[in-house]
Amino acid sequence: TFLNCSSVSVYPYKHLGKSLPPIKYIWRLRHSVDRSSRSVLQTDVVVLLSLRFKMGTVTTEGPKFFELNTGDKLPALGLGTWQAEPNVIREVVKSAIKEGYRHIDCAYDYYNEKEIGDALQEMFKQNIVKREDLWITSKLWSSFHAPEHVPEGLDITLKNLQLDHLDLYLIHWPVALKRTSPKPDNPEDFAVLDIQATWAAMEKLVETGRVRAIGVSNFTVEKLQKLLAYAQVTPAVNQVECHPVWQQRKLRSFCRSKGIHLSAYSPLGSPGSSFSRFSVLEHPVLKKVSERVGKTTAQVALRWGIQSGNSVLPKTTSAKRIKENFGIFDWSIPPEDFKLFSEIDQVRLFKADFWLNDSTSPYKTVDEIWDGDL
Repeated sequence: TFLNCSSVSVYPYKHLGKSLPPIKYIWRLRHSVDRSSRSVLQTDVVVLLSLRFKMGTVTTEGPKFFELNTGDKLPALGLGTWQAEPNVIREVVKSAIKEGYRHIDCAYDYYNEKEIGDALQEMFKQNIVKREDLWITSKLWSSFHAPEHVPEGLDITLKNLQLDHLDLYLIHWPVALKRTSPKPDNPEDFAVLDIQATWAAMEKLVETGRVRAIGVSNFTVEKLQKLLAYAQVTPAVNQVECHPVWQQRKLRSFCRSKGIHLSAYSPLGSPGSSFSRFSVLEHPVLKKVSERVGKTTAQVALRWGIQSGNSVLPKTTSAKRIKENFGIFDWSIPPEDFKLFSEIDQVRLFKADFWLNDSTSPYKTVDEIWDGDL
């Protein structure tokens, strides 16, 4: 036997227009190898497995990374920092790094990047990690969309984080504000949206070496289609709300077909936040699977994410939950339980209606923000 199929736990994945049921397919190839040209068919199997693991197919021990279209490996689990107060985030980041987290998800608009930078420098000085051990993501805020302001937005973030480069830089929202307007409080705060010009400026950042990869956040299928029509560099990542109650099935399928990795913010449904209208973690399916596998509902939700092929960015300021959230790599959700997630009614929790106005915003309704995907 040249391949032990029992050691691999995989799920059907569409690649190049084909649905490949993995175990039967590999078993059939193995028996063909025994009867005919071993070398040729062995190569086919290696390529098949390579494609699957690069796109995020899981074993019972992972994945701990997802390979992006740039060739870089993005940690499957990251620390979300949205709504983390500046006076607590420093210790949170340090605790997470000591626990084993290697991806910190940041943003200019979170107003805590300076404190995160302080924590990073402390970890470097104590030789807990080196810069090259970490993946740091940040986001271009809407006030910096004008092409001449894009480098400025990056400069501010790098200064606050005390770094010389980012691993990933995302357009935070497909909305533009005036440089002097940090928030969309009034109609006059909005600027004309020109994603094509903003993306061209983002592409130039990659050439400088101060950004290793670029991507977007909160982009729908339709918005990605428009961007891909003129992009010279395909986005490496689209970071969006994604959890068992909002699985982004349409968007995930599209991103996969274009080689764009989907990364999940609010993978636990952001319990306690203002937009969370009910508890994702209290859903009967999560409770049922939790009991069967002997894990918390939070761990089940995160494991569902990485088994679905997307990285997850849970936010917490609790040392206990930092440790708990990290414990998702040495077990898996069995196929029969994984199927139960397809039965969950889907509801988008984060409407982003703060971007709406009837005059200057590019969006007059929530339906327009999400292109009807609600």
